[in-house]
Amino acid sequence: MKFVGIVGSSAEQSYNRLLLEYIRKQFKSKFELEILEIDKVPMFNQDDNWADSFQLRLLNNKITRADGVIIATPEHNHTITAALKSVLEWLSYQVHPFESKPVMIVGASYYDQGTSRAQTHLREILDAPGVNAYTLPGNEFLLEKAKEAFDDEGNIISQDTVNFLETCLDNFIKYVEVVSSLKKPKPIAPEDLDANHPIKTTVTEVDPDDPKWVEKVAKITGAVSGDTYVKLDHGILTVDQINMFLKSMPFELTYADDNNQFLYYNNAHQEPETMLAKRIPAQSGSRLSTVHNSLPPARMKNVEWVVGTLRNGNQEFVRTIVPGSPENVVNTHHYQAMYYPDGSYAGINELVFNFKPWLDWYLKETGQRLVGGKMEMMPDVNTGASETPSAEMTPDANTGASEH
Repeated sequence: MKFVGIVGSSAEQSYNRLLLEYIRKQFKSKFELEILEIDKVPMFNQDDNWADSFQLRLLNNKITRADGVIIATPEHNHTITAALKSVLEWLSYQVHPFESKPVMIVGASYYDQGTSRAQTHLREILDAPGVNAYTLPGNEFLLEKAKEAFDDEGNIISQDTVNFLETCLDNFIKYVEVVSSLKKPKPIAPEDLDANHPIKTTVTEVDPDDPKWVEKVAKITGAVSGDTYVKLDHGILTVDQINMFLKSMPFELTYADDNNQFLYYNNAHQEPETMLAKRIPAQSGSRLSTVHNSLPPARMKNVEWVVGTLRNGNQEFVRTIVPGSPENVVNTHHYQAMYYPDGSYAGINELVFNFKPWLDWYLKETGQRLVGGKMEMMPDVNTGASETPSAEMTPDANTGASEH
C-alpha cells in the first residue's frame, strides 16, 4: 500500500513532521509512506488559479493516486493551523483529491490533551461537501508532551505509545482495504494515440513516423552521445555508460511520453524475432497508433485502456501475461506510469520479460513446486525450506501458469 502523509504545519521545526517520519521508518514493512509539505501553499483565494502553485499540483496528484492519507495536525487555538485549512480549501474548490479517499488523523502537541480539539475540527472539515473524505472513525492517536516523547534519534520513547500507534495504523490498513473495494475508477476519456498534442519536449520539426526520426531529431536538438557526461539524480554517467546499463537489463524496456509518442526501447541491438515485444529501430519516435497499427481494433482499445488508466491515476501500473506463448515462456508485460516533478502523468515505462526463468529459480531456491495451482514445499535438508509455510498461487486461466 502507498500512503501519503501531510505535515499539517508550515513551521521549519514540527513535531508532527517528526511523528510522520517516525511512522515512515517504523512501519515501512506495512506500507510505503511519502511525506508531503504545505509550507509553500499560498493562502486560499478563489480568484487565483490553484494550478499556479507547484506544491498544490504535487499535493493534488499525490493524494489522488495514494491508497490513503495520514494527516498529522498540530493544534493552534483549539483548531488546525491556518496553513492546513488553506490547503483543504484549495483542494475542495476546483479539484477534489480527497473525494472518497481514506484518511487517518494523528497529531502531536506540547500539552496534555494532545491535539484532540484540532482533530475533532479536522474531522468535520474532511466531511464537508467538496472534501468528502472517508475519515477513519475512532482510533484517535494524540501524542501529548511531544518535547519529551521522542529520543535524540526521532524515535517514540514509550513502548505503550508505539503499540497503540501500531494498532491504529493496522486498523487504518484494514479500513483502506474495505474502502478501496468500493472505489469506482474514474471514467477514461478517449486517448489520442496519434500524438497530436505536443508537449514541452516534443520536436515538431520531424514527422514522428519518419524512419530516420532519431538521426534527424538528434541533429536538430544537438543531442549528446559517446563519452559526454550526463548528470543524473544520483550519479554521473556518460551516454555510452547509460546505453550499456540499459542494454544489460534482463528486460525489454520502452518509453512512450504523455503525448503518446514512442521515444525509446533498449534492445535495438536485437533482431525483432528474438524479442518478446518485437520492435525495430524505425519505430523510435513513432506515434503509438503507428507502433500498434497491426493490431485489430479490439486490441487497440486495450492499448487506449492501459494509457487512459495510467493517465487517470486509476492504477499506477498495469500487468498482463500474453497468452499463446511457448511452454517455456511466460510473456509478462508491466506498464508503469511515470510522473513529472509535480506528480502529473509523464508517460509509460513498459517492462517486458519472460517470467518463467525467474519463477523456476525462485522455486528451486525455496524448495517449492507448483502443484494443482498451489506452491507446495519440497523437503530440503540444507535450507530447511520445508519448515516455511506454503504460499497460495492463484491459477491463471489464460496462461495455465500453474501447470509449468
